[in-house]
Amino acid sequence: MNVRQRFPFACNFRAPGNLLSGAIGYAFGESSLGTVVVARSLNGVCAIFLGNDADALCRDLISAFPAGELVAEQTSLQHEVDHIVAFIDKGTVEGTITLDIGGTRFEQQVWKQLCAIPEGETRSYSDIAQAMGSSASTRAVAAACAANLLAVVIPCHRVVRKDGYLSGYRWGVERKRTLLVEEGAR
Repeated sequence: MNVRQRFPFACNFRAPGNLLSGAIGYAFGESSLGTVVVARSLNGVCAIFLGNDADALCRDLISAFPAGELVAEQTSLQHEVDHIVAFIDKGTVEGTITLDIGGTRFEQQVWKQLCAIPEGETRSYSDIAQAMGSSASTRAVAAACAANLLAVVIPCHRVVRKDGYLSGYRWGVERKRTLLVEEGAR
């Protein structure tokens, strides 16, 4: 079982509505969950996507950052890729990786709640909404989880349906199941 005892990421939350533009470097790696693409802005890692096809992951980056200029930077991003793959596979990282996190104010509040869920535990969408003082916003919480661009790092995989069953996951329900099993989720 992986034990992520610390959060090795420095979070820089962008002001809501502040979209990335300019050059966004990206690079690929391989993890136990498949191909990983890591994208970095001038302010930090802004996307971590999981998949099986590098071309599809590139299309996802284009969709996520339509105003940005995507530039392949395998060599200069190798440090970040190696650390993120180690975090995905082993749950540990030496040092700290800076994240550049965009989103609406509500999405950012949801993502902060997700980062507070201890490894090995899950919460329901309604639990997250209630913790935010907005019990009627369960569907909005689910939408915020779906909008997360930082796979595994912002642990939307730890959010399940109220009945405990797994629901959608941007990077596939099987990856979600694998992560929860590895974390020993109860």
